[in-house]
Amino acid sequence: MFYVIDVEDYVRVEPRLFGLDTKTAVEEQLQNTYAKYHDEEIGEVIGVVSVSQVGEGIIIPGDGAAYYNSDFKLLVWKPEMNELVYGTIAEITNFGAFINLGAIQGMIHISQTMEDFVSFSTSNVLTGKASKRVLKKGDNCLARIVAISYKGDSPKIGLTMRQPGLGKLEWIEEEKKKQKSAEKKAAKEEKSDKKEKKK
Repeated sequence: MFYVIDVEDYVRVEPRLFGLDTKTAVEEQLQNTYAKYHDEEIGEVIGVVSVSQVGEGIIIPGDGAAYYNSDFKLLVWKPEMNELVYGTIAEITNFGAFINLGAIQGMIHISQTMEDFVSFSTSNVLTGKASKRVLKKGDNCLARIVAISYKGDSPKIGLTMRQPGLGKLEWIEEEKKKQKSAEKKAAKEEKSDKKEKKK
């Protein structure tokens, strides 16, 4: 889920930015500080939205930088359990697929890619035995977050596509068409049954 959060913090502005006006220096320092930043509490920082206020700077002896008490807004993405996410298959492996979710990558185990027995081929695709559905790099998918772990350098996101309405976008469209067709057929049969009863 995406959020805009308000933060008040002292921003350490490096001496290399001293030639800029204070607000610009703070903005640039924040962009550098929060590039590829993630935290279990706030999530994955996408970017600095704005800096609304910059206070007086202070200097700490022995540190050449200046510290400015600042109010700013961050755009963050915090993964939530059971959240639906769109993504693009970035890599296929013999144990599953990595999906680019924009802010971060998620992993989907081979058993969670589709409701079928799935095999991995040497051409780096996952294929369903009965359905003959194929999942490959570059495919756009809709998945659900089923696991989140913050151990290590970056969060690990576990995904599934083995639920109705999930999977490769083309599969979802196929299922919708089948359902509409089945509904039309059922309505037609019901209408026919009513005519027979009237006779």
